[in-house]
Amino acid sequence: MSKAILIKNIYYMLSYAFQVLNQQTYKSIATESFKNTADMFALILCKGIESQLKRYLNRDYVTKTETLSSLRGSIRVTESINQMSFLNKKLVCSFDEFSNDSYMNRILKSTILLLLKADVSTGRKKALKALLLYFIEVREIDVYRINWKFHFNQNNQTYRMLMGICYLIIKGLLQTQSSGKTKLMEFIDEQRMSHLYEKFVLEYYKKHFRNLNPSANYIDWDAQGDIEYLPAMKTDITLTDSLQNRVLIIDTKYYGRTMQSQFGKSSYHSGNLYQILSYVNNKQAKFDGVVSGMLLYAKTDEEVTPNQKNLRILGSKFSIQTLDLNLEFAKIEEQLKNIVEEFSNS
Repeated sequence: MSKAILIKNIYYMLSYAFQVLNQQTYKSIATESFKNTADMFALILCKGIESQLKRYLNRDYVTKTETLSSLRGSIRVTESINQMSFLNKKLVCSFDEFSNDSYMNRILKSTILLLLKADVSTGRKKALKALLLYFIEVREIDVYRINWKFHFNQNNQTYRMLMGICYLIIKGLLQTQSSGKTKLMEFIDEQRMSHLYEKFVLEYYKKHFRNLNPSANYIDWDAQGDIEYLPAMKTDITLTDSLQNRVLIIDTKYYGRTMQSQFGKSSYHSGNLYQILSYVNNKQAKFDGVVSGMLLYAKTDEEVTPNQKNLRILGSKFSIQTLDLNLEFAKIEEQLKNIVEEFSNS
């Protein structure tokens, strides 16, 4: 069953995942209307690139190989012999050139070209085409082979959000068929939305409930013997109330179905429940206080969705709830605040 979600709420979620979207440059996005999510991402990218152009396009040293009449850089001996360029008093040379044709700019250009094939409004496509004029010297890149592991520094820090948006666009729009052809797919796929949902909830609590020290913590195993090959336990969100000496571990879940069914009977996803049980029990074993756990699903349109707030297993309190992302954002905030209130008053 699909999850209904307001397009503008995806923007609000992104604004928590990428703090730069809270700057004045992007404020008007919240008042825009969009035909679909790709249309919204196109506007975010347009504004992001326009903002970057006011500074400069990132430049980097790019290795080029050309046949030249004068020596530059290093000689490519094999290529020079194969091409017999010396007969024309030329050599094949390899040299580094400071250029706009940087790796990140190639990703930006290729993302723009991909969006021009998507179901994006005419006005948005016109703006994207205008931006391509600034990328004339920039080559396209194979979007299937992009290395998304970047090293950000003072010179390219402003590209962090741009690369994050490009990642979501490319991963959300591309799908290869068995024939090898490429087609545009529904925006955004479940895996990317799951990561955004998790990031949003964590960053929301970091911004509005700093007193609870929201974080994605690792939990130590309460085990003896060789634990080298035990998997790492990292929570999505951990809230710590130091005054009352209590901890709430939240595991976010974004699935097409929030319940599993067997022999006509609905039940919670066993794997999800075992996971949060493991987190809470191992944390409780080494914590001199009260630890509770929560599975927080994105609400679907299923007839039965998780909504249980007072479940006790092995002495610890658990809740399985849903967050409705198809409401006005103020209502989503209210749901998140209610979780904190219930945690503080439990």
